Amino acid sequence: MLPLLAAEATVWLGFGALLPILSIYFTQHGVDLPLLGVVVAAWPAARIVSEPAFGWLADRVSRRAMMVAGLLLGAVFAVAPLFVTGPVAFIAVRLLAGAAAAMYDPAARGYLVDANPADRRGEAFGLYSAAQMGGFMLGPAVGGVAAAVSGQPQIVFWVAGIAHVLSAVAVMRIADLHHDPGAEPVEPVNAADAAAEAGAGLPARPATLANRLLVAAVVLNIGAFFAGGCYEVVWSIYMTSLGAGVGLIGLSFFSFSLPVLLLSAFTGRYTDRNGGFLAMVLGLAGVGACGALYVAIPSPWYVIAIGVVEGVAFAFASPALYLLVSRAAPPGRSSTAQGIFGAAGTVGTIVASVASGILADIDLRLPYIVVCVGILLVLGLGLAIGGRRLYDAMQPARA
Repeated sequence: MLPLLAAEATVWLGFGALLPILSIYFTQHGVDLPLLGVVVAAWPAARIVSEPAFGWLADRVSRRAMMVAGLLLGAVFAVAPLFVTGPVAFIAVRLLAGAAAAMYDPAARGYLVDANPADRRGEAFGLYSAAQMGGFMLGPAVGGVAAAVSGQPQIVFWVAGIAHVLSAVAVMRIADLHHDPGAEPVEPVNAADAAAEAGAGLPARPATLANRLLVAAVVLNIGAFFAGGCYEVVWSIYMTSLGAGVGLIGLSFFSFSLPVLLLSAFTGRYTDRNGGFLAMVLGLAGVGACGALYVAIPSPWYVIAIGVVEGVAFAFASPALYLLVSRAAPPGRSSTAQGIFGAAGTVGTIVASVASGILADIDLRLPYIVVCVGILLVLGLGLAIGGRRLYDAMQPARA
């Protein structure tokens, strides 16, 4: 796992370095505000279409090769905006960058499922989330230092590209679990995994992708990404309306990210030992409740405390959701299930982003209230779809 975790942290470092400058760069190079939303949305739009397809492919070919290809293509498209100009070219580059990310992500998550026994998968995905958040937190600092030293803000595009290349080098060091590319997908032989699942008293993993557990996981992941889609659009504007400066806005991101970084491995281990059902339900409900709390605060400083609470809730919910989809995946279909699951989260992000822009034009507080209600409603719907089987599937595996 270590090379893959190192790759994940590095690629998210590049993403974090790029994020603060991306919209500013596009608007300075011929993209007006109405078109900016289209340019930014091109990346997740490409993922909706391509992630399930690449997940299906990753179950049939070498996952290591797919991850390396996705990262190297991501490096090319990370720096491509420096060599093109205009809205159409930027949209095309963002579409290709999203497709490259979709080539990498389902293969990586499917690899994590198959490389770990059933009683350690929650911990594995907790470490995965921590690696992402650690890289994301360091990214703006690395990008800022690079821009200050070079005197060129656009250097962050090169930082992102180099991060992708270094991640590809790290992934080359993992053991490839698929030894017969092109054959029908077969769950890799893993004695510890087989023993854990056989002795855990868990229901058998579904035989097909068309199952209630995966549908429930998809619905829940749509709701889990509502908050991110909303905050990406209105967070800085809302904080500014409360009187916050740039420093406090940055601190608000840090207050959410730090608990995810510090707690994800622990919460993943908790789901393995105690089951993920309670962590998933309370975690998602906590994220939703924080949306309502944000609109009730008298001062922007209260956001820091609420952000910590939301970060803790997300740190519990995220490994539990990954654990659910791993148990909803039929044997040999881990990456396919992860691709569908990831595309569902992207749908949630886009829906929330579009709705938040419309709602914020009415009242800046309205998106947060709608996010709160939406997450709670989706949580109820996902639990209703999964029913008792969802509860059973989230029980701890005992080797």
